[in-house]
Amino acid sequence: MSDLHLGQHISRRFNEELEEVRSKVLHMGGIVEGQLANALRVLVNDESALAKDVVSADSIVNSLEVDIDEECTRIVALRQPAATDLRLVMAVTKTINDLERMGDEAKRIARMSRKDMDGALEDDTRSDLEYLGELVREMLRQVLDAFARTDVDTAILVVKADRKVDKKYKKVVKQLVKQMGKDPQVIPQVMNIIWAVRSLERLADRCQNIAEHIIYMVLGMDVRHIDLDDVLAEIEAMSDEE
Repeated sequence: MSDLHLGQHISRRFNEELEEVRSKVLHMGGIVEGQLANALRVLVNDESALAKDVVSADSIVNSLEVDIDEECTRIVALRQPAATDLRLVMAVTKTINDLERMGDEAKRIARMSRKDMDGALEDDTRSDLEYLGELVREMLRQVLDAFARTDVDTAILVVKADRKVDKKYKKVVKQLVKQMGKDPQVIPQVMNIIWAVRSLERLADRCQNIAEHIIYMVLGMDVRHIDLDDVLAEIEAMSDEE
């Protein structure tokens, strides 16, 4: 095999390896999506039988994180990727860490929701929880779509959506604290709900993290700890220069 053909073969195989890693990340994300959906059904609809599915899926998510992380380490060691390819590998390692933590939060929601909450989850709060859960599910769906298509615009939508989740989270917690003040007897049950709501808020934060990884992967911009408006202005300036 000539040097040219050898180089082409190595390049093609490298691209295949990167694509395999991306596919595994999306598979991992799909499992976490299922965990979140089932955890919300446990929380909002009292479908406690689904809690065991959420918990059992966690071992699959953990195994995928280890597998993908090892593959990324191997790619860096053998292929020594540069520029965009290196950013992709780095974004993947960070993304799978966030996905693994999201699986943990979904498991926490399911386990919290299995505790006795009879009479504690009022209709208004249940409705707000359902809405909050749908916001987070949509963020996860969007960020996985953005990862699949390396779509910065969709990633930005996810970052923006986190603001809406934070606002709703604060409203729900305020309602629950007020409820405990009215009826101290339900404090243990309501505290379980508050911990579940807190996990939903953390899930949204993880989605935002992944969106930021995508922006870094595509544009080479580290937007952590930067105000969203400043990020948008910088991205717009980069687009004008192209």
